[in-house]
Amino acid sequence: MSDLEKYGEGNEAPLPHLNGAATPMEGGNHTSIDKDSIDDEALLAKLGYKSEFIREFGNLETFSFAMSMTASIATTFTTPLTYGGVASVVWCWLAGSIMNISLGASIAEIVSAYPTAGGLYTASAALVPRTWRPMVGWVTGYLNILGQVAGVASTEWGLSGMILGAVVICRETYVIEVWHQFLLFCALLVMHGILNSMPTAGLARLTRYFVFINIGSALIIIITLLACTPRSEMHPGSYIFTETINGTGWPSNGLAVMMGLLSVQWTMTDYDAAAHISEEVHRAAIAAPVAIFVAVLNTGFIGWILNIVLCVTAGEVANLPGPSGNAFLGIMYLRMGKAGSMVLWSFVCLVAAFTVQTALQANSRTVFAFSRDGAFPDRGLFGRMNKTTKTPVIAVWVVVAISVLMGVLSFASLTAVNAIFSMCAVALDLSYLIPVVCRRIFDGHPEVKFTPGPFYMRKWGLYVNIVMTLWTLFEVTILAFPASYPLTWNTFNYSAPITGAVMALSLIWYFAAGRKYYDGPKSNLSTEQKVAIQPELE
Repeated sequence: MSDLEKYGEGNEAPLPHLNGAATPMEGGNHTSIDKDSIDDEALLAKLGYKSEFIREFGNLETFSFAMSMTASIATTFTTPLTYGGVASVVWCWLAGSIMNISLGASIAEIVSAYPTAGGLYTASAALVPRTWRPMVGWVTGYLNILGQVAGVASTEWGLSGMILGAVVICRETYVIEVWHQFLLFCALLVMHGILNSMPTAGLARLTRYFVFINIGSALIIIITLLACTPRSEMHPGSYIFTETINGTGWPSNGLAVMMGLLSVQWTMTDYDAAAHISEEVHRAAIAAPVAIFVAVLNTGFIGWILNIVLCVTAGEVANLPGPSGNAFLGIMYLRMGKAGSMVLWSFVCLVAAFTVQTALQANSRTVFAFSRDGAFPDRGLFGRMNKTTKTPVIAVWVVVAISVLMGVLSFASLTAVNAIFSMCAVALDLSYLIPVVCRRIFDGHPEVKFTPGPFYMRKWGLYVNIVMTLWTLFEVTILAFPASYPLTWNTFNYSAPITGAVMALSLIWYFAAGRKYYDGPKSNLSTEQKVAIQPELE
């Protein structure tokens, strides 16, 4: 009897290590996969899985899925501007976008080797010895899911604020109330939940041309702002590259400037979103990592130009963010008037809606994979496929429900809501760090065999991973730091305590009960399928 035949059907147990074979925890030998002969299902089977999704996403849809820029900048532009001034906006974006290339490349390399719905959660467990697989998989999964849910909630909250900000521009007597924004937030989440309950083919069609609206709206806004601003009213380079303020209350001006990292890090996080739809993508080992890397480059470059133009045309910075509470919208209104700004703002809001749509889809796939592997005490409920749509509809609504609960924090304090923005980047970036560091620590271990995918950095990978690790630790520290001083209940940054509390509770649950039923990522191949792929693995 072969090693594969010793293991039963479905989710009974992880596949063992055998003759350099790949399992959900192992990557086979070190020979890189030939990018010209990739068979998605065969590759997935070698990783120990059978896809339950229908592959409807091509290269364009996958790139559109990975791209997020205009709306994210619109949501967070006020933060660096009011805390550190225009120089904080410009320099923090430039520094962050350059350093984040190391993050995007490191994640793309991992995703190329492990193109599964579990994404970096599955990869993390694969890159450590057997003894550590349950613990590492558990921690990475919960951290990644927390960050993704915070991403969905914060982007949806940002969208609701953008819509109400437009109402303020159109009706100057209107005052935004917290309960108004919360109700709109909930309605938008329900709308996105319904859209994400569609079959994969519908989701692919919905996503296909998103990238053109995203990039196109940014370019049109850049051109229009420059065209509508008199030369005499444009701020010179000597101003936008050097003018700083300290809107934090902290004695250090440098710290105030670095608070601007929230914008670029929040905009460019959720790199692994494309990874979580890998089982819905054609030639996923190529399409997903390339989409991640190219999206990072495009977002960094175009986003920097957009930020510079916003600063050049900002007018009197002291008057921002203005009545709408959004500095991006305030600048557009100043230069384009009510009609022009509302037309272009509608496209920015549309981009934000698309961003939530893709974030919710990716998040639901992670929840599905985590449940499929038995990491939730739900008896696999969240990992069930809808028989009609062939999508994890239950997982979609679980994410919607948790996002609503995060929105309830708005009634306690808007500072707590702002912490969700930071928590998104903090939790996700830390979850990205785990598989990259584990790969290097356990490189050469007999139970850990990393098989590079088509996206492979070779000898440069180690240096890129080192830069990624140092940068992540630095920016996470800044994002977890309170943005205002003196510290009060209303100014404290709750992102680190909330993240720490969630992870502590998850670990308590793991040692109390989780370790009894969770043993790391598990194969969903039948015995016959395991036996059938045995010759290919040997």
